[in-house]
Amino acid sequence: MKQLIQNLRTGAVQLEDIPTPQVRRGQVLIQTRRSLVSLGTERMLVEFGRSSLINKARQQPDRVKQVVEKIQSDGLIPTLDAVFRKLNQPLPLGYCNVGTVLAVGDGVIDLTIGDRVVSNGHHAEVVCVPRNLVAPIPEEVSDDEAAFTVVGAIGLQSIRLLAPTFGETVVVIGLGLIGLLTAELLRINGCRVIGVDINEAKCRIAAQSCVAVINSANGTDPVNAVLALTNGAGADGVIIAASAQADGLLSQAARMSRKRGRVVLTGVVDLTINRADFYEKELSFQVSCSYGPGRYEDDYEQRGQDYPLAHVRWTANRNFQAILEVLATGQLRVKPYITETVPLAQYEKIYNRLEASEQIAALLTYPEQLTSTQVRTLSPCLNKPGSATVGIIGAGNFTGAVLLPALKAAGANLKAIASAGGLRSTLLAQKFRIPQSTTDYRQILNDPAIDLCLITTRHDSHAHLAMEALRAGKHVFVEKPLAIYPDELARLIDEQQASDRLVMVGFNRRFSPYAQKMKALLGGERAGTIPMNIVVTVNAGFISAISWEHDRDSGGGRILGEACHFVDLISFLAGSPVVSVCLNAMGTQPAETTDSASMLLRLANGSTGVVNYFSNGSKAYPKERVEVYSQGRTLVLDNFSSLTGYGVKGFSRLAGRQNKGHAELMKRLIDAVRNGQPDRTTALIPFAEIVNTTQTMLAALQSLHENRFVDVADIGLFHPTTFSADKR
Repeated sequence: MKQLIQNLRTGAVQLEDIPTPQVRRGQVLIQTRRSLVSLGTERMLVEFGRSSLINKARQQPDRVKQVVEKIQSDGLIPTLDAVFRKLNQPLPLGYCNVGTVLAVGDGVIDLTIGDRVVSNGHHAEVVCVPRNLVAPIPEEVSDDEAAFTVVGAIGLQSIRLLAPTFGETVVVIGLGLIGLLTAELLRINGCRVIGVDINEAKCRIAAQSCVAVINSANGTDPVNAVLALTNGAGADGVIIAASAQADGLLSQAARMSRKRGRVVLTGVVDLTINRADFYEKELSFQVSCSYGPGRYEDDYEQRGQDYPLAHVRWTANRNFQAILEVLATGQLRVKPYITETVPLAQYEKIYNRLEASEQIAALLTYPEQLTSTQVRTLSPCLNKPGSATVGIIGAGNFTGAVLLPALKAAGANLKAIASAGGLRSTLLAQKFRIPQSTTDYRQILNDPAIDLCLITTRHDSHAHLAMEALRAGKHVFVEKPLAIYPDELARLIDEQQASDRLVMVGFNRRFSPYAQKMKALLGGERAGTIPMNIVVTVNAGFISAISWEHDRDSGGGRILGEACHFVDLISFLAGSPVVSVCLNAMGTQPAETTDSASMLLRLANGSTGVVNYFSNGSKAYPKERVEVYSQGRTLVLDNFSSLTGYGVKGFSRLAGRQNKGHAELMKRLIDAVRNGQPDRTTALIPFAEIVNTTQTMLAALQSLHENRFVDVADIGLFHPTTFSADKR
C-alpha cells in the first residue's frame, strides 16, 4: 500500500510503498476513501523541514537545551548521531482520515466491517487506529465533509475551554483552516465573532462567519479595532489559532480582552507573557490540547479506557461525534474551504503549492481497489556464506540506532524486519538493506532460512514472542526484560528446557570493554571467590508518568524494565548470583512502577550490591557510575567511558569513547549461532544467570510491597504467586 511521509531534515514529501498493517487489539483497520490536507499545519511542517539546522534550532530552543545537556553527559559524537538520526526519521503526514472498516481488533464491539468512519489516521491507503479515535459517520454526511471532523474537533476543544455564552464577543486570531472552523462553530454557538488575519483571501472567506474581519496587514491595529467594535469594553474571549514565529500575539490578545476575559491558545506562538497585560485585567490563559480529553493518553488511546460521560462530558471521541452532528444537520458548512481535490498519486500538486496564499484545505482521494500485502520485498536476499541469518521483530528507535548497526558490523545476514504499522520496518529495511519488511511477525517465525529471531518490541510481548520463536525452532535474542510476570517466566523456562535453541537477553553492559577490564582486574573467573561491595548509580532521567514504560502491564515499570541491566552487571562482576533483594523507593507509598529507588542485593558468595536508580537528578550529570570495593582496591567506571583504579597494582586509568557493549554482545551472539553450538558457548550469558536476574527484579517488586528482604528463590516459577495472571 501507499503512504505519504516527510523527511524532517530536508522537508521532502514522498509516497512510500509499505506493507499493509494488521489489525491489533482495541484498534480498527480502515481502508481510506478521503483524507484532508490541513494546509496550514502541513505547510508549517514542510517549512520546518526545509529550514537550515540553525533555523531549526532557533524554532526549538528547549530542544537545543536538551542537546547541550546530552553533550555534557554523553559526549559530542553520540549526541550528534542521535540528533541526525531523529532528523532523518521520516514523519507520517496527515491526521484527518475518512474510510471504510476492513477489520476490528479484539475488544471492539460497536463497529462492523463496511462501516464508514472518520479517524485521525495518516495519508495512507490503509490505517490502523485506536477505537477511541474512530467515529462512525452519519448517512447525511458526505466523505468530503466528514474529512473535516478531526480538524474541526481541534477548534471545538478550544471553544469548550473558552466556555463562551450566548451573545458573547469572541476574537479568533489566525484564519487558517482551524481558525475558520473555530469561527464557524462560535457562530453556531450564538457568539459575535471577530476574525483577525494578515491574508486577504482568508479574511474574505471568514466574512461569512464573522461580524467583522480585521486584516492587520493593511495597517489596521487589531487591538484598537476590537475595542471600537466592543464599545471600548474589549472581547469576552480570544482564541489564538495562528501559527507564527513573531512574538507579541499573546500580548495583543490580552490587550484586546475585557477585564476578566479569557484567552485560549490552540495554535503555535511565542509564549512570552507580559505580566502587566494579564495582571491588570485578571485574565485567564489556557492552552488547548488537540481534540480533547484522552488525547496522548495511553489508557484512553491504546487501552481503550473511556472517561465516564457523567465525569468528562466531552472527550476527544465525543468531540468527533459533535462535529459530525453539526455537519449532518447542515449547521457547519465546510465545502467552501475545499481548494482542490486530487488523487493520492498526484499529491505533489498540493504539496508543491503549499505556500499559495489562497490555499485553505485540499482533499486526497484513494483508489477503491486496494492492492495490499503484508510483506514487501525490497531486494534479493544475498546471504553471506557461513553466517547467521536474522529476522527482527520490532523497529523502534533503539533497534535502528543501536542493534541493526551492531548486527551489520557482526556480519549477520539480515533477512526480514517486522513492525506493526509497516512504515518503520520499511524505512529501516531500506537503510540497512534488509530484503523484506513485514507487518506479520509470523512471516519471520515461519521462514526456515532464519536462524535467529531478535525481539525488540514492548516489554509485555517479550515472553510470549520468545516462546513462539522457540517453538518455531529459532534461536532467540530478547531485548530486556525477559518477562514481566513470574507465570510467563515459568512458561518460558519450560519452553527453553524443551528446546536446543539459545535464549539470550540484551544485558549488554557486561560485554563493554570497560566492564571486561574491571572483571579481569578483580580476578577474572576467580572473582566469584572474593566477596566485594559494588555500587551502581543510575541517573536515569525523567520520563512522563503516562509513558508506557511506567505501566505495570505494558512496560513492567522502569525498575523491572531497565534496572535489570545493572543487576546483571553486578552479578557478572562479583561472579555470583543474587540470593535476596530489598527495594527501597522514594515516597510514602511507592508503587511497583516507581523510578526513584535503591535496590540492595545479597549475593551467594557474600558480596553485596546496591543499585541506585534515580529519575530526579540533573540531565547535566553523567548517567551511569559503577564503583567496586574489594581487598583494598577501588575501581570506578564513569558512564562507560573511563575506568579509574585506586590501589590496583599496575593499573590507574583507561579512557576512550563511550562503549556499553552492544557491538561486542552482537558479535558474540552471531558467532555463537554461526558456529552451530550456541548452547555450549561460554562467550554469552548462561540462561541460569538470565533467569536469576529476572527473578531478582520480580523479587524486588515483591519486597517493595512487603518492606523486607525477599529471597530470590521465593519467587515461585512453577506455582501461583502474588503476581498472578489475573493481575494482567
